[in-house]
Amino acid sequence: MSDSKAYSATEREAVYRVIAERRDMRHFRSDAVDPDIIKRMLIAAHQAPSVGLMQPWRFLQVSDSALRQQLYELVNDERLRTAEAMGERKSEFMKLKVEGILDCAEIIVAALPDGREKYVFGRRTLPEMDLASVSCAIQNMWLVARAEGIGMGWVSMFDPQALAQLLKMPASSKPVAILCIGHVDEFYDRPMLVEENWTQERPLEQFIYQNYWPETAEEQGTTSSG
Repeated sequence: MSDSKAYSATEREAVYRVIAERRDMRHFRSDAVDPDIIKRMLIAAHQAPSVGLMQPWRFLQVSDSALRQQLYELVNDERLRTAEAMGERKSEFMKLKVEGILDCAEIIVAALPDGREKYVFGRRTLPEMDLASVSCAIQNMWLVARAEGIGMGWVSMFDPQALAQLLKMPASSKPVAILCIGHVDEFYDRPMLVEENWTQERPLEQFIYQNYWPETAEEQGTTSSG
């Protein structure tokens, strides 16, 4: 007997499908996104779970073109620094498209607010749970975007302090993500880094342990293939 609280088979399939087909997008068109879709994305973000119900997400919608250009320059600076840190993979890395800031229709910066130290519930030993909560909010946005046929990309390649200063954020707040949102010609069939042969996905079985952490990663087949 099926559980009466479960969704219908069609509804469940839609949930599984949007999770499987969500992609971190880098290629966008610049035509406008319906403001109602952006609102639905933000409503979904605000419905995310948060530790202690602290709701630590803040969203800065960037509409100023000059500010968008500054965001791009800040990300590009870090892109060059990251390339230098890549060693022998530097030239390969520089061929990757790592953001769509100047191409997409909308930019939203997701951030952690100041004053987070007052929230102790669920954070006394794991203070980073505020970041986990914001990540859940971003994932909700991603799933709504994909369901609406809109692309979204999470850009994390920036100096947090420099970005915070640029956005005039309070001293103890912290930017988490630059979110590029817009129409796309198509969604990647697989994660872009897989399609670009940068890395390969590994099967779920390599990430599941039983009871105790194995003595060596090799015992669970978790060595990287490069």
